[in-house]
Amino acid sequence: MKAKSGRAQTLAQKIESRIARKKSDVFLRSDFEDLAGYDQVGFVLRQFVKAGKLLKLGQGLYTRAEPSILDGRPAPVKAVTPLVTEALARIGVKTKPTRLEVAYNEGRTTQVPSGRLIGVSRRVRRKIGYNGRTVSFELS
Repeated sequence: MKAKSGRAQTLAQKIESRIARKKSDVFLRSDFEDLAGYDQVGFVLRQFVKAGKLLKLGQGLYTRAEPSILDGRPAPVKAVTPLVTEALARIGVKTKPTRLEVAYNEGRTTQVPSGRLIGVSRRVRRKIGYNGRTVSFELS
């Protein structure tokens, strides 16, 4: 693939253009393994995190970032819960409603679920979140 100037694209340019084309907001490191080696892709993704283009959600999980309107620091383009649900789907874990969500939907409680707990079909050992805010998982 050649850039507009006639030069071959760098790895960072290739990864950036692939991210721009993807509809998903969650990216795995393995999405880019056909472009270069594991360490090279990791290096470029770390550079994107430092530049504020991406946020790291967990081991090998990244999401798009944009400057926050409050303080200008990088923030995800979606809320944490939908991002984590999308990330779980990308790694092959099915999500289910938690016990509290089921009780709330059935009218057995008036306590509104916080969204920081996600029901999963199997055990998840990863910590998924950003800036120290992680989501917990309930095996259901």
